[in-house]
Amino acid sequence: MRVKNIFIRKFFFLPLLLAIISCSNEKSWKFSDGVEYPEGSKLSRAEDGVILSNGTLIVADQRYGLSKIDLSGNVTPFGGFESLDYEHNPPKVESGPNGVHLTPDKKHIITADVFNGKIYKTSIENSSTEIIYAHKYGANTAREDSTGSLWFTQSTENQNEERLFGALDKAIPDGALYRLPISEEGTLSKPELIVEDLYFANGFYIDEKRNKLYLSEMMKNRVLAFDLDISTGSLSNQTTLAIMPTPDNMELNSEGQLWVASPLSNQIYSIDPENGESYVVFDAQTEVGLENMEEGIRRMEIGNGFADLLSPELTGEMPGLLTGMIIGDESQPFYVANLGSALIKVSRE
Repeated sequence: MRVKNIFIRKFFFLPLLLAIISCSNEKSWKFSDGVEYPEGSKLSRAEDGVILSNGTLIVADQRYGLSKIDLSGNVTPFGGFESLDYEHNPPKVESGPNGVHLTPDKKHIITADVFNGKIYKTSIENSSTEIIYAHKYGANTAREDSTGSLWFTQSTENQNEERLFGALDKAIPDGALYRLPISEEGTLSKPELIVEDLYFANGFYIDEKRNKLYLSEMMKNRVLAFDLDISTGSLSNQTTLAIMPTPDNMELNSEGQLWVASPLSNQIYSIDPENGESYVVFDAQTEVGLENMEEGIRRMEIGNGFADLLSPELTGEMPGLLTGMIIGDESQPFYVANLGSALIKVSRE
């Protein structure tokens, strides 16, 4: 199903969002097309992750920092986070490994901690990790570009989980996008504030082929697009690429389509970066979830939040709140990431 990219105002946004505008020839999947993976609820807050060329998965894990899932479904800690005294032991210490992304050379993994602001870089070959930056507030997602510079989003001015979810109760314009330029010596410089006054900045994608950067502004229900000059790290010409409920993590698939997770709708959208046309590519929405989504969008129209609507009735049979996707090449299955104890594995056949 394809939804037209029109800014949805309070008197007609909901019928337009939910209407079947036209049939898409693109492949789409439902929750029933997938299976929990790995079996046995072996993960913890598997918010995001990456897939290696051989099919091995590396995913966020609140217990260990990162976990590896081998081809047999075995789960082991990955990255040696214990050497950095990593722990999640609330209320004393709160850790929330969140956005997990490969570097452009696919030799390292960048992980942002949305509770304490630490950003980690992990060697895939050596399974060793270093802290490359520690932000004052939580860092939602971090990515390295081809120059070696580091970009990251600050969703809100939080230093723990409670304050983070507070920004889902009421829209607050204290989200931001930062960039740490790479110096001539190969070290990261001080962060530059690139975009500010965002309403819960979330996932983003650096599209160097198109010279674009896309960013999820969750509490405004929109995906932003910017023109990107990768050599200077400057953004310009902000536009709204697409309107969708609560955009979260995003990835570009092998066909150049932008997949964006929607926690409130319990779905994943596919967006054409050229024209913003979108449709639901993965659907785990329940009847109660549909009602909650409608109510959540109404609240956000007047500046309120939706945190209390993120209920088991909304997530249905998903292991946890849907937050993202792990995409490899077209021959590999894709995985639906969430805040639960397992992924959803979906075969493309």
